[in-house]
Amino acid sequence: MKTTFALYSKKQEIENIDSMIVALAGNPNVGKSTIFNRLTGLNQHTGNWPGKTVSNATGNFVYDKKHFTLYDLPGTYSLNANSPEEEIARDFICFGKWDKIIIIVDATSLKRNLNLLLQILEITDQVIVCVNLLDEAKRKGIVVNLNKLESILQVPVIGCVGHDKQSVDKIVPYLFKEKPELNRITPILYRQKIELAIQEVDSWIKDHKPIHLHSRWIALQFLIQDEQICQNFNFYKELNDVQKNRLQTLKEELGNTHDEISKSINIASKLIYNQVVKTDTQKINNYKIDKLLTSRITGIPIMILFLGLIFWVSIFGANIFSDQISLFFSSIEVHFTFLFSMFLPSSFVDFLINGIYRTLAWVVSVMLPPMTIFFFLFSILEDLGVLPRLAFNLDFAFSKCQACGKQALTMCMGFGCNAAGIIGTRIIDSNREKLIAICTNNFVPCNGRFPTLIAILTMFSFSSIIGPSIGLLLILLLGISLTFLSSFFLSKTLLRGDTSNFLLELTPYRKPHLFNIFISSLKNKTLALLYRAVLAAILAGVILYICIHIKAGDQSLLKIICDLLDPLGKLMGLDGVILASFILGFPANEIVMPIIIMTYLNSSTLTNYTNLVELKSLLINNSWTSLTALNMIIFTLLHWPCSTTLMTIKKETQSIKWTLVSFLLPTCFGVILCVLTTLIYNLI
Repeated sequence: MKTTFALYSKKQEIENIDSMIVALAGNPNVGKSTIFNRLTGLNQHTGNWPGKTVSNATGNFVYDKKHFTLYDLPGTYSLNANSPEEEIARDFICFGKWDKIIIIVDATSLKRNLNLLLQILEITDQVIVCVNLLDEAKRKGIVVNLNKLESILQVPVIGCVGHDKQSVDKIVPYLFKEKPELNRITPILYRQKIELAIQEVDSWIKDHKPIHLHSRWIALQFLIQDEQICQNFNFYKELNDVQKNRLQTLKEELGNTHDEISKSINIASKLIYNQVVKTDTQKINNYKIDKLLTSRITGIPIMILFLGLIFWVSIFGANIFSDQISLFFSSIEVHFTFLFSMFLPSSFVDFLINGIYRTLAWVVSVMLPPMTIFFFLFSILEDLGVLPRLAFNLDFAFSKCQACGKQALTMCMGFGCNAAGIIGTRIIDSNREKLIAICTNNFVPCNGRFPTLIAILTMFSFSSIIGPSIGLLLILLLGISLTFLSSFFLSKTLLRGDTSNFLLELTPYRKPHLFNIFISSLKNKTLALLYRAVLAAILAGVILYICIHIKAGDQSLLKIICDLLDPLGKLMGLDGVILASFILGFPANEIVMPIIIMTYLNSSTLTNYTNLVELKSLLINNSWTSLTALNMIIFTLLHWPCSTTLMTIKKETQSIKWTLVSFLLPTCFGVILCVLTTLIYNLI
């Protein structure tokens, strides 16, 4: 639903008000969110790839006894509203209640940034220009003459370094300066016929326009007749017949003005850039690195190496921390048991400890370390500027599937958590392609499935041939291949349509700030997703406890469910215990293997088998073979999303239909592949 903003507000002098509303605008990846965090003290996620902010983030701060409300608008290259984020930014700038706009521009890419800057200056001059990333510009031999730029634009221009708080704080005093006069000279001049038409329409509306907008810009929108903008002005609706006919005549005389206006803005941007920027081309060396990372020959192998290294560090590096966390929970369990037993009946204590506490302990000890490491390393890749290159490399493959290259970014996020990958699809403009990315995100395994995959690869014989690390990489490549296949399937069936074009900015390589990355990834990704997983695990613990303790004769409800599912399990090369464990593990993938162990042992509590030799012996004693292990790997990779992911899908799509498709698609692939491998194995 389109957001409607209040149009007109009474003019106020800045020095007489107690609060101000300030908007942060700019191209994607110019440091808006970093500056927003520095000013407000918040921790909105930032990353060195386009499309991080897809809605307005709001924060507050106080300076010199004045209260400021700061809006971080989505990054946009223009105000033509060709995407949802551009529409959000344009509508807020044109029709939102604000007192000042801070336009953030990238000192290393000023020519491109000037395009949006000049468009906003056509709308209003209640603007402060912040030239960010001056430190990077200096390293690249780029010098920006800030005084010259201020003289040309006739608005305040400040240089800053976004990650330096003292540098960012220098912006705030400029918010107190008096507003400049609205009749300054515009740096954009169109051909004479357009200028005369603007002057004519401008004369109609000068006394009717909002106080903070230029009548010249409004006249230009009337001539273009952009209905999305024009309908927000009451005066446009009240034009008399003579004026309406004259507008139509002027539009016909001028012809297609969109391209001409864009060309004039580009020319103005180039002229300004040539006057204020000097560049030492010898210091710009991104080209050599990009030649490797974006090459069709070396690009994808290098990206696979990067991802393989991240997975290896995340999985094997997490083992030490997982063991320590598990020992910690085990050591304090006895204290909780003693404490609860003082006040509660023994049956309820058993429910709290064995039904809920041990489930939570397992989920936290298994999820927290690899998620923390993975998201930290993944965020480093973001800040380095590697992820846009990955999308560039995979764009050709996704376009052949009639999907969007940005899906590569959301797919990579799914390796950490599929729910995060679903949220990440907001960067995809086309609704059709966004739905394809959502429905196929579960084909790549999340961190919750890694422990099961690693354990099976390590225990069974085929791992001795290829090794668990290489085996895991092959599984991940299988998931990526099936992502392509399922995307193609959806684009030819339920989601037919043309592939959209998108602008992918190959962002400059940047030195990551490790401490800030760690804190941000821990708070905004790891802990946020762990919180949802813990809630799901509590539900799982309750369900498990009930299934184990409800008896029908001498059999538990869990055993009855396993027996009912056993025929389907045998058809898939598995058994009823495994299928029941996947069903009961719906709230959290992490507890699937513990449920299997618990059921085979006829235990009433979750069991943590850290000794893989003993675990392998238990599985073989329960009729596991190499086929069972292989199909367990396949079904771990290809089954329904967990409850957290499904809730996220429902929230993002607002549709039960697409939530159901996201549930059935990977499940059908998993069942079919398991049945096929079983048939082939039996024939051999």
